[in-house]
Amino acid sequence: MKTIFIKATVFFLTFFAQSIHAQDKNSTTVNNYVVLTKNVAQLQPIILTAKALKQEDGANFGKFEVIICGKQIGDITSPEKMSDFVSKANAAGVQIIACGFSLNKFKVDKSRVPKEIITVENGILYNFQLQKKGYKSITL
Repeated sequence: MKTIFIKATVFFLTFFAQSIHAQDKNSTTVNNYVVLTKNVAQLQPIILTAKALKQEDGANFGKFEVIICGKQIGDITSPEKMSDFVSKANAAGVQIIACGFSLNKFKVDKSRVPKEIITVENGILYNFQLQKKGYKSITL
């Protein structure tokens, strides 16, 4: 009786261990990224980084978001500064996000923010929320 119990236990442990291992092999990890920046000029290297990660990650590339906060937030309303970045970001699958708190604090006319740029109430809070969801994050 004791040997039957031991054999049954070993069988079930082996079966479940293999089943769990097979699930690990089949699961894919999606890599999501977020960058918090205070400088619009940094969008160029950020977009290049997104393109490189997209190529490197392949099917595992998820979302790439850039949050702009701080004193220079007004630069996003300048078509001369932003039009090229917006088109490159769209082509690379990068979402540009404006911090609503910064827009308010520095009295930026929200109607002049390009329609492709999403506004969130608080960019720093949004960054933390994305980190809690597993996003890889860096602040520049």
